Amino acid sequence: MRPPAAGQPDATSVLLPGPWAHRDISANGVRLHAAEAGEGPLVLLLHGFPQFWWSWRNQLTGLAAAGFRVVAPDLRGYGASDKPPRGYDLPTAAADAAAVVRALGETEAVVVGADWGGLVGWTMAALHPRSVRRLVVVSAAHPRRLRGSITDARQRRALAHTLAFQLPRLPERRLTRADDDPVAELMRRWSGSSWAQTADFAEAVGRYREAARIPQAAYGAMEYYRWAGRSQLRPDGLRFARRMAAPITAPTLQLHGALDPCVLPSTALGSGRYVAGAYEWRELPGAGHFPHEEDPDEVTTAIAAWAGA
Repeated sequence: MRPPAAGQPDATSVLLPGPWAHRDISANGVRLHAAEAGEGPLVLLLHGFPQFWWSWRNQLTGLAAAGFRVVAPDLRGYGASDKPPRGYDLPTAAADAAAVVRALGETEAVVVGADWGGLVGWTMAALHPRSVRRLVVVSAAHPRRLRGSITDARQRRALAHTLAFQLPRLPERRLTRADDDPVAELMRRWSGSSWAQTADFAEAVGRYREAARIPQAAYGAMEYYRWAGRSQLRPDGLRFARRMAAPITAPTLQLHGALDPCVLPSTALGSGRYVAGAYEWRELPGAGHFPHEEDPDEVTTAIAAWAGA
């Protein structure tokens, strides 16, 4: 990896201080950075785009206070984790997460994922079921629901950014350019209006903007989208879709913002058909695509209750 240019953030910029500890975890052949807090049953928090572990700051403290051991890793390619040239597909990301559980000395965890982390959670529950005791999915439809949403014109428009992200190099340049603020624009467009007016939102935008400019971080983020788009008709994508058809057995709570303009509630709602175990759908009024940041107390309470059930 090339060293950062003068004035460019490096991986240490995401090692933010707080009531948590930072650690590196060797998992599935890569080194993943994670923040950890609390003691008790393991809760694994998986972030989405354009975020990193810090998006779970409120849940790290809230769930630790509720009696859980809470670990929030940076997905491969993000934050202070390794940024290899490949491996940005859902089966590999799910294998990374399952390996994190084992590396932490546990056999299973309550897995919580938002956005891309939610897709990883769905995949982990299907392909590594022994690693997932219970599942909480935030702002993420089941992968097969997303695959089938191509027939829905409203959902296609909502995911138009995915098509733009298929281009080589250009999306990375747009995400990290200094002449405007694409991270702020994206988050404002995807959030509920109330959070977007707060100081917390402004701080989050600043954190995610800086993290996106860590060398190779934007590349990793875009590669997840490229795999999702390009694999649809490839053998690996078709094989993944077939494997995801089997219903998962982990009890699953699905939390979704009623105002989510990215993954529409109507798309996410049908995900329950892929859950054979206990399943609950909960729509959060006033929240957009980032409920765990927009309404952190509500989401933390819901996770704690589900994890402790």
